Amino acid sequence: MSCLFNSYDPYFKQPFGALRAGQTVRLTLCIPEELGYVDPHLVLQKEGKYDVPVHYRMKFDGQTPQQNHFSVELPLNDPGLYFYYFDLYTDFRRIYRGPDNCGVVSWQEGEKWQITVYDAGFQTPECIKGKVFYQIFPDRFCEGIENKPMPFPDRLYQADKHAEPFWQPNETGGHLNEDYFGGDLEGIRIKLPYLREMGVDYLYLNPIFEAHSNHRYNTADYLNVDPLLGTNEEFEVLCREAAKYGIGIVLDGVFSHTGSDSRYFNREGRYGDGGAYRDPNSPYRSWYDFDPKYKGGYRSWWGFETLPEVNEENPSYVEFITGEGGVIDTWLRRGAAGFRLDVADELPDDFIEKIRAAVKRVSPEKFLLGEVWEDATTKYGFGQRRTYLLGKGLDSVMNYPFKNAVLDFVKGKPAEQAMGEILSICEHYPAPAMDTALNFLSTHDTERALTVIADEPANGRGREWQSGRCVTGEAYEEGMLRLRMAYAIIYTLPGVPCLYYGDEIGMQGYRDPFNRAFFCWDSHEKRLKPVLAQLAQLRHSCEAFRTGELRVLRAQDGILHYQRVGQLETAEIIVNRSEHIIVEPLASGKHTEVNPMGFTIVVEENGHNPNHSYYDIT
Repeated sequence: MSCLFNSYDPYFKQPFGALRAGQTVRLTLCIPEELGYVDPHLVLQKEGKYDVPVHYRMKFDGQTPQQNHFSVELPLNDPGLYFYYFDLYTDFRRIYRGPDNCGVVSWQEGEKWQITVYDAGFQTPECIKGKVFYQIFPDRFCEGIENKPMPFPDRLYQADKHAEPFWQPNETGGHLNEDYFGGDLEGIRIKLPYLREMGVDYLYLNPIFEAHSNHRYNTADYLNVDPLLGTNEEFEVLCREAAKYGIGIVLDGVFSHTGSDSRYFNREGRYGDGGAYRDPNSPYRSWYDFDPKYKGGYRSWWGFETLPEVNEENPSYVEFITGEGGVIDTWLRRGAAGFRLDVADELPDDFIEKIRAAVKRVSPEKFLLGEVWEDATTKYGFGQRRTYLLGKGLDSVMNYPFKNAVLDFVKGKPAEQAMGEILSICEHYPAPAMDTALNFLSTHDTERALTVIADEPANGRGREWQSGRCVTGEAYEEGMLRLRMAYAIIYTLPGVPCLYYGDEIGMQGYRDPFNRAFFCWDSHEKRLKPVLAQLAQLRHSCEAFRTGELRVLRAQDGILHYQRVGQLETAEIIVNRSEHIIVEPLASGKHTEVNPMGFTIVVEENGHNPNHSYYDIT
């Protein structure tokens, strides 16, 4: 039976994807005559406490051989999630979403399609679209000022930059995060020409605020740079210098918890007699939840006593973070281009909305990104569906679903499945969020891409097994080819690509701390860098990569063939995971060869002679 309905296909659904509030959607069914008499209705339900399914009768649009066509048009005015299926109104038959997104006839309940309707005024920074990000874990990128004295006696300096990060348990059974390799802001400043050469437009820095661990997710002082990294003045200098290279700097904001070893909580007593833990009259006392029912006597993040949770609805805390002259305001005015919110789905929606207001008060072009690991439109939390991607909260999110789909594809997952996962996100996310979603293959929280691609899965095996592992020889060579393919996809999908420091030289490592080794500046691996630089240049020169529509021409076994269709130009991308050279027809009617484990990108001007292609990268 031919396809009854497929929301990814413009014949069946117009427009593609999420709708701006007030926009009209048109849905079309194609019903084979063999199904007999039908009187199809769209059954649409907005998700909400008092919302009920509404049935809309579809009008008969005419016939083609053996097919009857029906359609319905309706405006969707209220932001939120809508779910729908079709009822044929005869013989109890309905059409639900099948595993490949095509409609299937069913007598049982089935999966519904989703329409996201977002705030009519939702806009995201134009300056982010079409750009390239680079993520830096500050302690491990570059040491600009060598052999610095440690600012606190409990920090262990690691002079050997090729050493593995410390992972063995200490006498109390925890894992130390007290080894510091000495990466600093000056090191980043020194490497700005290198970053520009790689085509980088924005840096995303893991936390730089004063904190007493090398990852700095246990904030000790929100208003000061960690002294090992530099000073607040040096941060401002870095922002000014980076701007000369056209590079902006996005900071990591950790607002769901602080460190216990902080000027706000001060359990360890490093900050004198004050702090919420030591002084019941501390101005910070109301930020935390003290109660004997909690381990340690206070609520902490996932039970880690070194990370006391803050109450993000406490007015004094909200004002401290989001008020005029508060944390957000201060750093954006010092020169930061935006914030990434750590564990965004653990922050209440109204707190995120206040952060957005603080960010946009400085400039609508300042960026607010959230850490969300799944489809951000369908997340539950605080007993309700989260609304932070509907236009009043985050600009966008870190795109883990793309990472998973792309890595799985280059490792052997069928292209049909990988592209299905990618299209699902493209369909659910508001266009302003999709165009600014952060697409990556590795982060400080995940195994490095090359390790995922070329080494065996850890499968729950501990740090002792993970330590020192490194693929070489044929596995490494093949892994680098697959990594190259994966980055070609990440750099050409909707959203903005983000390169994790060291991926460009094939650095390896399982999870934290092995994925956080010091950048190997004397690496001999030079093959991926020019490819990534060329992909970045392509993004900058071809407007289709800013906001161009994604059209899939072929997703089959080991072949991915898709277009990004812009207003002026169309880019066509073919990725060949097979072991044979392929000759693939292009949309223009020409043919192109694609090497085994390789890719080809062709850019053409819309409406011009289809034989003209001014950019060809293989």
